[in-house]
Amino acid sequence: MSVQKAVRRITVPQIAARKGGEPIVSLTSYHSHTAAIVDKYADFILVGDSLGMVMHGLETTIGVTIDMMIAHGKAVVRGTERALVVVDMPFGSYEESPSVAFRNAAHIMKETGCGAVKLEGGSRMAETIHFLTERGIPVMGHIGLTPQSVHVMGGFKTQGRSENDWAHHLKDARDVAEAGAFSLVVEGMVEPLAAAVTKEVHIPTIGIGASSVCDGQILVLEDMLGLNPKPPKFVKVYGSLGEQIEDAVKNYAEEVKSRAFPGEGQVYR
Repeated sequence: MSVQKAVRRITVPQIAARKGGEPIVSLTSYHSHTAAIVDKYADFILVGDSLGMVMHGLETTIGVTIDMMIAHGKAVVRGTERALVVVDMPFGSYEESPSVAFRNAAHIMKETGCGAVKLEGGSRMAETIHFLTERGIPVMGHIGLTPQSVHVMGGFKTQGRSENDWAHHLKDARDVAEAGAFSLVVEGMVEPLAAAVTKEVHIPTIGIGASSVCDGQILVLEDMLGLNPKPPKFVKVYGSLGEQIEDAVKNYAEEVKSRAFPGEGQVYR
């Protein structure tokens, strides 16, 4: 009889304990193949609702559904064994009431096997975060630039340009942390404010377009791999896969037209 050694995933308490310690590494992923690669290096993988734009060609994240999040969440969980998997709650799935949020969060966790959910919003979502965490659902918060509120914000605008706005961002951070969130994504926020938020709260902050002082960082995988021809300013491009894929497709098309492919090595005799 063979004995399989169980591989333990990184847990929510382990992420929470990283406040002020070794920086937390995170990336998004939406399917099993890339998730298996990211799993070797990331502490947590976010199945973000950015999949609506990256995978489905939507202009914003507003059109993303629970079913879409579950389908991609399942794929990422199946492709990984080490990293904590966090799944975004899409627009309209949690804002109505804490009880509706619980029902949808529980559904997402049951169907995907993920370890936590993420929802956007500061002080206004504190009651919901508390309701979920008290009932066994780990929640990652998200403040600053919140893409699901893009129409209210008037676009994807950097937060904290005016110091007059800092107080409410700091309150958002405090309220989310005190409500029970185990970590906090800080997006699209001027560096000094993001640094102040990180010092203000007792939970780890995960920066995206924020500050190097944050307790961790996250990027959209396709952005940092060079698949987005116009990545945001805060993205550092670590690869050029867009160019490589185009070159590969071009070479394939040329070989098909010239009948060089398939060759002797690609046919059965």
